[in-house]
Amino acid sequence: MFNTDSAILHYLFFIAALLIYVGSLRATLGKDSRQRAASFSTSIYAILGLLLLSIDTAAQVHLLNFDSFVLEQIHWYSALGFSFWLLLVLRNFLQKKHSYIWLAIGVLWAASIPLLLLNVFGLPHIIWSNGVWMLPRERLGFAVAALGWLVFGSGIAFTFYRAYGNTHQPLHRNRLAYWLPITTLLLAADALFINNLPLWGTLLRVFGTAILSYVVSTHYLPDLQQIMRSILIYLTTTLLASLVYLAGFLTAQKLFPSVVEHNVLAVGTLIAVFLASIYRTLLGFAEKRVDSLLRIEHLDVSKTINEYSRSISNILEMERLANVTITLIMEVMDVQRGFLFLVDKKHASDGEQFYGLRAVRNAGERPISDIWLHQDGPIVKALTEEQRPLLQFDVDLLPKFKLQYPEERERLSRLDAEVYVPIFAKREWIGLFALGGKISGNRYTEENLVTLSALAGQTAVALENARLVENLIQLNQKVRNAYRDLDHAKQDLEKIDRTKSDFISIASHELRTPLTVIRGYTEMLLESSDLNQHVLKMLKGIHEGTMRLHEIMESLFAIAQLDARTLELELEPIDIGKLVQDVCIGIAKAIKDRKQTLTLNLPPLPGIQADPDTLRKVFDHIITNAVKFTPDEGEIQISGKTLPLSSENMPEGGLEIIVKDTGIGIDPSFKEVIFTKFYQPGEQLDKHSSGKTKFKGSGVGLGLALSRGIVEAHGGKIWVESPGYDEERCPGSTFHILLPLKKHTQGNTLPFGETIQMKI
Repeated sequence: MFNTDSAILHYLFFIAALLIYVGSLRATLGKDSRQRAASFSTSIYAILGLLLLSIDTAAQVHLLNFDSFVLEQIHWYSALGFSFWLLLVLRNFLQKKHSYIWLAIGVLWAASIPLLLLNVFGLPHIIWSNGVWMLPRERLGFAVAALGWLVFGSGIAFTFYRAYGNTHQPLHRNRLAYWLPITTLLLAADALFINNLPLWGTLLRVFGTAILSYVVSTHYLPDLQQIMRSILIYLTTTLLASLVYLAGFLTAQKLFPSVVEHNVLAVGTLIAVFLASIYRTLLGFAEKRVDSLLRIEHLDVSKTINEYSRSISNILEMERLANVTITLIMEVMDVQRGFLFLVDKKHASDGEQFYGLRAVRNAGERPISDIWLHQDGPIVKALTEEQRPLLQFDVDLLPKFKLQYPEERERLSRLDAEVYVPIFAKREWIGLFALGGKISGNRYTEENLVTLSALAGQTAVALENARLVENLIQLNQKVRNAYRDLDHAKQDLEKIDRTKSDFISIASHELRTPLTVIRGYTEMLLESSDLNQHVLKMLKGIHEGTMRLHEIMESLFAIAQLDARTLELELEPIDIGKLVQDVCIGIAKAIKDRKQTLTLNLPPLPGIQADPDTLRKVFDHIITNAVKFTPDEGEIQISGKTLPLSSENMPEGGLEIIVKDTGIGIDPSFKEVIFTKFYQPGEQLDKHSSGKTKFKGSGVGLGLALSRGIVEAHGGKIWVESPGYDEERCPGSTFHILLPLKKHTQGNTLPFGETIQMKI
């Protein structure tokens, strides 16, 4: 047997406490978390506790010779220091950034003690006395230490009370609740040291320090409510079982006293068997009562998922889906608030990628601003890689979330959510549930999180269908808007076209008469022999300008007739080859002036019924354009061929005239635009009309429109082919004029023309 004061017992106690302190140091010093400051200060607390334990053990086994007064001073002053340091650990644990006031108070208190011990203030030997009690100077330090211990203990209680009252998230409150046994054990240890009970004080301090190290170094702490539930269920079940056993034994003793007296063991065995048969009932009763007392709810997961899936399966409206899903989850989980966000991937102008969280809200509800999360942020990575619910508790404390962008953390914190549940469809993040705390104040259990993941999986299909419907509705709206805009644009264009046609009609009719008068008088003056050369030269200029205006007016008049569908063709048999040849001869001078080469190579072509005057305008415009848009020394080739019978376009056959040049070409996107009225290349819009054959010379912009109208009026077709527009390489253009053949009234075709080969 060992006496409690024996050295061996003290050594064994020291070794056991040493092992616990070392374990606490390993737990706190090896912790890499947002609680680094709390871990470090806890390590110092454990080192101080180990130091005090070593001093106390050495004094007890007489390795250090301290008198009782010195040892008492060590106990009192260490209690003051431990209470002060525990306050700092708590503030670091709560991540309080400003502890300067408490540090100043602690330093001031610590400095006052040596000043009192050295009697710097010259105090008398007896500080105070009333005849019965007195305060000697040597005990003043104890009073100061006791007062400081009360101040710092009160500071711990006040800090804990405020923090617990301001903390609403259950996981944080659960983590903070562990400080109740910690502060109780450690402050009680200080009180025992003050009362000269160091052995019991050390025992409490060792256990308190171990719990403190565990709390600081552990992220997910056991739920105190569940611990309390297990304890209460155990105690309640044990009490009920004991009462049943006692009641059964007393009943048997009263009804069958002789049997109980001679067969106590048999009677006890029968009661125990009966108790075992009803134990499950007693346990269920205890669980139900304790759960009701602690307001703990249990979910039927399979039933919940089945009802949830059935409720949302046929919903295609996004707002209704959000309302139904959030309402169901709030009812099942007893949640205060919830939001459904749609997730869209966006690209910033600088190339960075973001996820946009867009809240789905019903009409009339308070709108929620969109939340943007960087693709490389830790929150996005946690949600997309783990694909499981993320707790706000983790975002607040885990080290990997320290690098989250502050503005993103701020936006999420405004939701006041406790858990974020991602929704995935085909491995794509498409939605997010943000759920607030429970009405009961309980935490989200692991079972709750698994259930929420299952509900998110059920929501994915409905959400994807609703998004498709929403996108379809938006697309239909855009199409309707586009059709409306197109209709308005069409009406505006028709109005502009009518205005243009009216102007052309009015101008062509009203200007033809005065131009005819000017032309007539000018030609009469030119025939006069009395004019001097200077006047004659001016008249020739007036005549040329008049003829140019007359040509433009004729084009305008023809365009007006085409628009009004009043163009009357005077058909007669013509030799198309001879007509093209005459047009080429008419512009031969312009071709020679530009040092160009025009090659006319036409085989014998059948005659056609056509209006020679209007067709002459067509070929004049086409060949003149070829000259105009071909650089100097360029080439123009005109060829023709007879087309076979075609049941669709040319039932009686046709002929085709091809005008090919080596000019600047035409952009493929403008192959149809050039045949519209008043079209001019962008570079010529601000230029005045110039010479007909000048390189890239501007004009009125009616030639090709008039040509197409005339050709189509003959039942033909005109189009252009070109590799593209290039003023340096000059890829050239090829115009095709297709005209139909028709039988003569006697049933025979018109005679063929001669072969024409000419080079200018």
